[in-house]
Amino acid sequence: MGPAGWCAFVTAHFNEEIHAPLRLRICGMLATVEHMEFAAIRDALGVADSVASKHLSRLVDAGYVHSWKTTSSGRARVWVALTPAGRAAFAAHLEALRQIAAGQF
Repeated sequence: MGPAGWCAFVTAHFNEEIHAPLRLRICGMLATVEHMEFAAIRDALGVADSVASKHLSRLVDAGYVHSWKTTSSGRARVWVALTPAGRAAFAAHLEALRQIAAGQF
């Protein structure tokens, strides 16, 4: 098994939905953790709430990301995590990028 529970044998698949630079970065961040707060993602990307939300919505619509809200001490927080399908799609996309970089794709 590789990082984040990925199988060592991944079929390469270039994924247009993930490949957009901000969505690729979001998937990269989420691949290393169980879940992450929306504000941390937004801040790491250095973008406005609306921009981060738009890209996360695309990943949610694709079935790659799940989000939920919690309230703690009167403060609402949005949490985000890759779904199993999202982890698999990200791994396949990374493998496609590796193959492209190696001139094998």
